[in-house]
Amino acid sequence: MKNNIHPAYGYVVFRDRSADYQFLTRSTATSDKTVEWEDGNTYPVVDVQISAGSHPFWTGRTRLVDTEGRVEKFRAKYARARASR
Repeated sequence: MKNNIHPAYGYVVFRDRSADYQFLTRSTATSDKTVEWEDGNTYPVVDVQISAGSHPFWTGRTRLVDTEGRVEKFRAKYARARASR
C-alpha cells in the first residue's frame, strides 16, 4: 500500500436512535460527536437512520404501504384530464 493516501481506520460507534440500538466496529467514518462505550473508552459516534435494529427484514415488522390510496389518486387525476379533452 502507498503511504499517506488512505483514510484513518479506527473504532467508531454506529447508533440508531429510533431503535435504541448501537454497535462498536472499525470504520473510516468520522464524527465530531463522541460517546462513552461500555468498556469506559470514548469513541466517535455516527448516527444512522436505519440499522439491523430497525430494518423490517431483520425485525420481522413490516410497514403498511397505502397502495390503494395511491392508485385511486392517480385515477382521479387522469380522469379529470381525460374529461377536459
